[in-house]
Amino acid sequence: MIMNTNNIRRPLSRHALAAALSLLLLPVAAQAGDTGSRWAPTRVFVQLGVAEHASAAVVGAVWDWSWQRDVGWGRLTGYWDISFGRWASDSADRTTSSHAWVTQLGITPVVRLYPRGPGPGWYLEGGIGANVLLPIYRTEDKRFSTSFNFGDHLALGRTFGDRGEHDVAVRFQHFSNAGIKEPNPGEDFLQLRYSHRF
Repeated sequence: MIMNTNNIRRPLSRHALAAALSLLLLPVAAQAGDTGSRWAPTRVFVQLGVAEHASAAVVGAVWDWSWQRDVGWGRLTGYWDISFGRWASDSADRTTSSHAWVTQLGITPVVRLYPRGPGPGWYLEGGIGANVLLPIYRTEDKRFSTSFNFGDHLALGRTFGDRGEHDVAVRFQHFSNAGIKEPNPGEDFLQLRYSHRF
C-alpha cells in the first residue's frame, strides 16, 4: 500500500519549534536575572491571523520605549516588536493539495497613542517594520518576488488588569516589498494578539 502524503500538513520543523520556544523563554530568562536590565523584554505575545490565502501563528517579545510625549489628544509612546511566525497557505503547486509553510522573522518599531494617557484602557497603534519570509511566499494566486518584505500594521487594542498587564488587540497588517522587485502582490492579515506584561 502506498500512502499519499500530499494531504498531510507538515508540522513545524524541529529548528523552527526550537526557535519559537527560545523566543518564548527569553523573557523568562531575562526576568530571572536583572529585572532592571534594558535588554529584558517588557512583554511577550501570541498572535493568530488570517488572510485570503494563508493563516499565521506568531509569537514574540516587546521592549517598551522610555520615550513618551503628551499631545492634545492623549499620550504617545512606543516599543520595539520582535516576532517569529509560521504561515500556512495553499501550495503554489496546482498538481497537489498540500500546504506550503513559510517562516516569518520580523522587527518593527511601533508608535502607540493612549487617548486617556497610559495605563489600563484603549489605544491605537501603528508600525512599519522589516520582515524576512523563508522560503519566498507563494500560493496558487500570489507570488512574492523577495524574501525581504515590509510589514505595516494598524491596531485597536485595550489594556486591562491592575497594572495594565493584559493587552488584547485587533490588528490589520499588510506585507509587501514596497515595489523593490516585481511581482509584489502583497498579503493582508486580520490578526488577534494577546500580550502579557511582566
